[in-house]
Amino acid sequence: MTITDDLTAAVSLFHSLADPNRLEILRQLSRGEARVKDLTDELGLAQSTVSEHVGCLRDCGLVVARSEGRQNFYSVAAPEVIDVLESAERLLVLTGYKVDLCASYGRDAR
Repeated sequence: MTITDDLTAAVSLFHSLADPNRLEILRQLSRGEARVKDLTDELGLAQSTVSEHVGCLRDCGLVVARSEGRQNFYSVAAPEVIDVLESAERLLVLTGYKVDLCASYGRDAR
């Protein structure tokens, strides 16, 4: 199966959102800006893990950084990022989380 050019960016976007840690980081950042240390403390993840995921989100244009002295404060790049996540939550409620039970993509398929 080949992906048409007009879907390539969408596939990349959803792939960037497919990691639970990245989703949790975005959820935290939707509440306001934070440093890697803040995210590490809040999420209980290793600093290297948070840094890697924040870097990925930044490279994808979903997160931006603001420097203050030697610290970087990260925030969601645009409100549309949160809109996508909120829309996904609404869709999950509407479908009764059937995607999680899906034989191809659900929790048992992983």
